[in-house]
Amino acid sequence: MKLAIDVQYKATSAIIAGILFLDWNSDEMSRIFVKKITPIAPYESGAFYKRELPCILSLLEEIKENLDVIIIDGFVTLGEEQSEGLGSHLYRALNQSIPIIGVAKNPFKKTPKIFEVYRGESLKPLFVTSIGIELAKAKSLIKTMHGKYRNPTLLKKVDQICRGIEIKKHA
Repeated sequence: MKLAIDVQYKATSAIIAGILFLDWNSDEMSRIFVKKITPIAPYESGAFYKRELPCILSLLEEIKENLDVIIIDGFVTLGEEQSEGLGSHLYRALNQSIPIIGVAKNPFKKTPKIFEVYRGESLKPLFVTSIGIELAKAKSLIKTMHGKYRNPTLLKKVDQICRGIEIKKHA
């Protein structure tokens, strides 16, 4: 089972959404999770993981399915130096047991071109980073995800769910 997650922040709370799905090229969700987190850590420049990681770990407590991979909205590693990003911190928090793929819509400063993935006819890349899975494989999997546009269908859906745009219950 694969899990795509995203977090939306308010002043003192966050909404985290997760979508479980079986196949990389499917637009079908197996299950949806939505959770409100209060309070949240304040934003800290250069240490975003301190705010988002507790939200992700809280949602993961509710998921009983065995996960093959977790896809986050963001970076696993940052910049040319490949310093630890949110995904690296999550990987360590999970005892390096589940591969993490980070998919970001905007580059982090000095993000190398090797992390760019072009989907569909988009002229703008996504930025894919990974840990626990080879980068080439992670990029290939993101490219094969359902959807003919830049953002894969299920990643767009999880973003919409955490923003309250689309909430459907799936068993």
